[in-house]
Amino acid sequence: MTFDYRSVELLKDALRSLEEGFRHLPDLSERIDPEEVRSALLATAERLRDNFPYHHPLYIGQMLKPPHPVARLAYALAMWINPNNHALDGGRASSAMEKEAVAQIARMFGWETHLGHLCSGGTMANFEALWISRELRPGKSVAASTQAHYTHSRLAAVLGMPFTSIDADARGRMDLAALERALVTGDVGTVVVTLGTTAAGAMDPLPEVLDLRKRYDFRIHVDAAYGGYFTLASNLDAKTRRAFDAIAQVDSIVVDPHKHGLQPYGCGCVLFRDPDVGRFYRHDSPYTYFSSGDLHLGEISLECSRPGASAAALWATLRVFPLERRGAFAADLDACREAAMALHDALQTDTRFVPLFPPELDIVLWAVRASTAREASALAQRVFEAAAKRDLHLALATIPRAMAEPAAAVRDWDAADLLCLRACVMKPEHSEWMPEILNRLQAAADDVCGVRSGT
Repeated sequence: MTFDYRSVELLKDALRSLEEGFRHLPDLSERIDPEEVRSALLATAERLRDNFPYHHPLYIGQMLKPPHPVARLAYALAMWINPNNHALDGGRASSAMEKEAVAQIARMFGWETHLGHLCSGGTMANFEALWISRELRPGKSVAASTQAHYTHSRLAAVLGMPFTSIDADARGRMDLAALERALVTGDVGTVVVTLGTTAAGAMDPLPEVLDLRKRYDFRIHVDAAYGGYFTLASNLDAKTRRAFDAIAQVDSIVVDPHKHGLQPYGCGCVLFRDPDVGRFYRHDSPYTYFSSGDLHLGEISLECSRPGASAAALWATLRVFPLERRGAFAADLDACREAAMALHDALQTDTRFVPLFPPELDIVLWAVRASTAREASALAQRVFEAAAKRDLHLALATIPRAMAEPAAAVRDWDAADLLCLRACVMKPEHSEWMPEILNRLQAAADDVCGVRSGT
């Protein structure tokens, strides 16, 4: 394979344009030893070879999606001045770009009025959302499903908030009856609704949780770090569509542009429906906020120094890919989901594999058929390794019996859970690469399980 070298020429043009804005200053040349730098770069490149090919369609494992070239180039361009989006005087242009980009993300979810900003990723974004919940619901617990991201319980502990774990159903969605049993106690102040769980891409039943809010007093925080951009997709099933259509009614939302938003790590985003929560961020810094009376992003963020380059990269990407339904960006999301459905359908035709359930977004889970759960888990591990030897890189996920048993992949449950194969079909190129992916997967299964009947 070859990397894109042509884009480097585009960066040169942009760099010359950036330089024009500072032409009035006295000359300043960076002092570098070209051979020393070249040697360091080549050594770095050699070390970076020791990676899985995250950027290639044959990598279909974890949630790793390459940034779009425009994001890479805009990020690199901004690094020549290295703005800091904490105070306006540290990142005047990039702060404005961040506000514009975040406003576009808020509008994607139906919010014209909001408070929000970029941050280092979903963990920090969720931390801020739960912190605001603690301030608004002091002494109350955070409730999230057993399939929610593990950081919610850990963040609640850091914040000194009680945590209530809610059972998930056989599809990995929050169980509504279990949630209501927790709500009846009056102890729950915030319910975390996950729209796209990390393990299975499952969608918690947001419309039904909103109905429960009519009877119980709690905040709703949506963790859509992975799945949020799918609100633009046109090929979702009806239940998933209903969940996204209801998202404007929640209190806070997290989405990660560095997942499906084509951005480099780390770029997360937290949004609040009520801008008045900004009062909890207020602080006095006599040496920071002096260059403007306008709102500084550091005044609505728990993080201090934050890379203005992330804002520049996101802003540039949104120039190329506006967040609109039926646009080019939405079409790429549709392609990811189509590829995931194609993988699921193909797995159903192979008697050695058992898909657990159809994907709601673009994550596919499947088991290896066997007599016992332990045997099926061992086979999944071996298929995973055999596929990697063919440069097809999958992921593995440990799935509780309650989610795996309905698929009937095993007869004897001699373990409490099942190790399954998992694919994050996150690249639009996966659609055209699916035949090659399936060929390599089937060859790996041939080595481990024997050639399937009829082939």
